[in-house]
Amino acid sequence: MSFAQARKTPVSNIEEVGRRYPDVPRLVILKTDVQRRGVHYADGALELLNEELHQTTGTHIFGARDGKIAARPESLLLRDGTSIITTPTPLEENPYVVDQLNGEAWLFDNGLPVEQVDYWPAPAYYGKTGSSGVPMKNIVSARPQRLNIFPYRYCTFWNNGKGCAFCDIVSQLKKGGKELNIPAKLDPVEVGEVIGEALKEQGRFSTVFLTSGSIVGGARPFDDEVDYYIAILKEVGKHFRTPKFPSQMIGTAFEKAQLKRLYAETGLTSYTSDIEVLDEEQFNRLCPGKAEWIGYKEWKKRLVDAVDVFGPGRVNTGLVSGIELAGPHGFREEDEALARTLSEAEDLARQGVSTVFIVWSPRPGTLLGNYKNASLDYYIRLARGLHALRIKYRLPIDHDSYRNCGNHPDTDLSRLLPLWEA
Repeated sequence: MSFAQARKTPVSNIEEVGRRYPDVPRLVILKTDVQRRGVHYADGALELLNEELHQTTGTHIFGARDGKIAARPESLLLRDGTSIITTPTPLEENPYVVDQLNGEAWLFDNGLPVEQVDYWPAPAYYGKTGSSGVPMKNIVSARPQRLNIFPYRYCTFWNNGKGCAFCDIVSQLKKGGKELNIPAKLDPVEVGEVIGEALKEQGRFSTVFLTSGSIVGGARPFDDEVDYYIAILKEVGKHFRTPKFPSQMIGTAFEKAQLKRLYAETGLTSYTSDIEVLDEEQFNRLCPGKAEWIGYKEWKKRLVDAVDVFGPGRVNTGLVSGIELAGPHGFREEDEALARTLSEAEDLARQGVSTVFIVWSPRPGTLLGNYKNASLDYYIRLARGLHALRIKYRLPIDHDSYRNCGNHPDTDLSRLLPLWEA
């Protein structure tokens, strides 16, 4: 299906799309479309929000589609137990609406109820304060089954204006610091303190996750970033009885010696380095800082090198899917974009690197903020394609699955069948 053809189909109708892809569960299609179109929280939905019981919008290093920081639900849970990482979106952009129905929160589309949802429950440590006086929830945040550490809320690719075209990390840093009392850079000791407090809620969390903006400094580029992550992960590791603990880090594409340090000196068990778009020309255009400091081919090489350190199925890369179709230089046809992306993803998969994607959310103030993301059909086809590659090359994705992340429609499909039975 071409880009133009997809735009003519009623892709917002999840039942219609479901008939085209009967192998994809309805809730995965719904989740993908909610991420694609965003949500608006009606007054009725906000009446159901209890800030003592539910998580409210907090410590993201990226902003919302409507550019606001406000007391809204952090995100939503579906009845199959999976999460939707939602983005509050202006009504004029035709988002799904969260509102009340018989005293419960529901998703509505064009005034019709589509699916009942729940708000994320707040963990116990959210009501406590760290040793510096900062609320613990602003030091380590949570998804339903994951602890999130965002230690550095800046990316040094922006020092010369070469940050990624879809990124609003700088503007969100300014908002978060002023409005939410979120430190720009976290103290590793205090991070460890909060992790220890969070783990008192036994059985609640399945993994620890760490990511931040790139730090180019050091004797070799990115040594400072590696040193900082090691310091944090060592403090986190003090709260586990085993040398290794369930964990994922999204970092820059590090050299092999740096990767070996991360693995040998910490409890880290998986590594992700987001290439953002699988096409060299688009990468150079949309990620100029990454292109300047590392380059597309070298980024891919370092991902493959990481497999030697962490092992097959423990290394992946992420895409901000939809940016490859945006702007005057994007792919003109969805078929072309899909073919290019899956071809490059297969090149990585055969070498032990998995590819996952998030649905691009155009944010105000970014270079791509005025463009639209792709059709629902495109995202479902991409999810099916990436899942098929993991089956073909026997790549588990447990460290970035629907339990541990919840932000990847393609990894939601990993729960459908054992990878090795296909």
